[in-house]
Amino acid sequence: MCGICGFVSRQKISIDELHEMNDAMAHRGPDDRGAFILPLKDGYSMGLAQRRLSIVDLSEHGHQPMHSFDERVTIVFNGEIYNFLELRKELTGYPFKSSSDTEVIIAAYYKWGVDFINRLNGMFALAIHDKKAEALYLFRDRVGKKPLYYQVEDGNFYFASELKPLMKRPRFKKDIRKDVLSRYLFHQYICHPDSIFEGVRMLPPGSFIHLNLGIQPPFSPKINKYWDVKDAYHEMRKAPVTNYGQGITELTEILKKAVAKRLIADVPIGTFLSGGYDSSLVTALAVQISETPVKTFSIGFDDESHNEAKYAKAVAKYLGTDHTETYITEDEMFALVDSIPHFYDEPFADASQIPSMLVSELAVKDIKVALSGDGGDELFCGYNIYQKVKQAQLLDFTGGIVHGFANLPLINKLEIERRLPFNVRVISANRDPDKKVQFGAGSYVHMAEKMVDCETGQDVIYPFERRYEVKNWQLRRMLLDIETYMCADILQKVDRASMKYGLEARCPILDKDVIEYSFRLPHQFKYQSGNKKRILKDIAYKYIPRELLNRPKVGFTVPLDKWMRGSLRSQLTDMVNKDYLRNQGLFNADYIINLVNDYLIKGDGGPASGANYSRLVWSFFTFQKWYNYYID
Repeated sequence: MCGICGFVSRQKISIDELHEMNDAMAHRGPDDRGAFILPLKDGYSMGLAQRRLSIVDLSEHGHQPMHSFDERVTIVFNGEIYNFLELRKELTGYPFKSSSDTEVIIAAYYKWGVDFINRLNGMFALAIHDKKAEALYLFRDRVGKKPLYYQVEDGNFYFASELKPLMKRPRFKKDIRKDVLSRYLFHQYICHPDSIFEGVRMLPPGSFIHLNLGIQPPFSPKINKYWDVKDAYHEMRKAPVTNYGQGITELTEILKKAVAKRLIADVPIGTFLSGGYDSSLVTALAVQISETPVKTFSIGFDDESHNEAKYAKAVAKYLGTDHTETYITEDEMFALVDSIPHFYDEPFADASQIPSMLVSELAVKDIKVALSGDGGDELFCGYNIYQKVKQAQLLDFTGGIVHGFANLPLINKLEIERRLPFNVRVISANRDPDKKVQFGAGSYVHMAEKMVDCETGQDVIYPFERRYEVKNWQLRRMLLDIETYMCADILQKVDRASMKYGLEARCPILDKDVIEYSFRLPHQFKYQSGNKKRILKDIAYKYIPRELLNRPKVGFTVPLDKWMRGSLRSQLTDMVNKDYLRNQGLFNADYIINLVNDYLIKGDGGPASGANYSRLVWSFFTFQKWYNYYID
């Protein structure tokens, strides 16, 4: 787990400047650093740099940038390859100098060329330079566990694991993309391939860039897709699993192998344990496999309605883990608000980032690698929204009739809609075939659009869900979530929160083999009569008593309303100064001022106290914090 950056540029960037770019993400790799610059033709040069978090092969042989035995190939790599030991057995002809997975990637590239990427099972963002082929390749893992930004400007090419190194390079332009702001305000994150800056893109998951250095500049990167969630799903459906017992047996073994691979490291390992199904199952399998007691970590809250620590403790006691828990105060959470922009260097407003940082801070005192349960909800139908999606599909035909009737001539549409229950209005309005599983209160979408001073912004709701070519709305929403919410929110949240403390987070449920096997399972194995994550639960019950797990989903919570109407009120008020907003030139000043004032005044109830209202205001607040940190 590390951070990487580099360039192919005619702009003169010295080794000291490259080190400065690299050191901007020192938190990602506190153990070592390296940089390398190579002259190219036509006045260009190439630079590669890496900050290292030493996990496998802690010796100097794991130093990066790493060169092949003949100096032909150079690599910088962020992540872990979990099947590197199996691959190494196939690469006996390569003269290895280290025991690292990084050198296995080089050897695999020598043997299989660019197709080596299809043999990797892991999380990664990596860059490979091949002198002989006059090429630079950048790769990102299948589901986007590791981030990778890139930029093309004036015939020059730059890349980095985070935005901070790019912002450190000479003459970087901090031009903000207004067209992504409404979507950000609504979803609370910016989704690939977009970024907050003009000209900067995030490489989509399952993709790689080929930069041909042998042609006449300026260079034009070619984006290639080597894995796609839709294609993988339909390919796996060609070999469906039809027997439930077979599914339990085979999925259990695949999960065991995924956990076992993630227990390989030369540093201490543990697990995040919330007491829910996913983290408990991962921990239970780790206990089955590990030869030493498994270390587990959880945080709790004084608010019993949102406190899962007691459940995690009960699971840990049953499994016999070496358990550490701490109760987090509101003051401890509040103290992290100001640090969010530095470590989330792109606007990001999922408030569970704060508890995620705190549990990472707790764990890193004893371990350097933590296994998590991320991915279980998206792959096995765990979120509460999936129940609502199921109901919406059942009511869609009726909703179409209501919508048609309300739009008949001589019918007072507004009066009809006013008399209809809220849920009926939502279903009736849900007519766009590209947005069927993203239904909701259209007023909040409209509010997000009105908040931004931009006439040609992106669709707030993702307009491409029909591309998955599935009729089951639950499944369609799960595939959409894997590609958007999971990748751009959940995984980026965990990456930044853990990397803040130099902690590596590994996700066994997001193993390539687990993902693809889940696609082979019939949907009724995952959801049946309201029973979400059915097969995953039944596997968990093999190791943990049902009564320790069977309870409503809780998750991390942060008292946003209390903060914004209390401790953060003066900051929020300063952010809606009319002169400041107009000078900023990004937001609709009058609309934002009215929205925030309405929110602050009506905190004790009314339309401005709804959860989505709070989300929009918090998204605005975190953007302004980011803007003040990096731009203002």
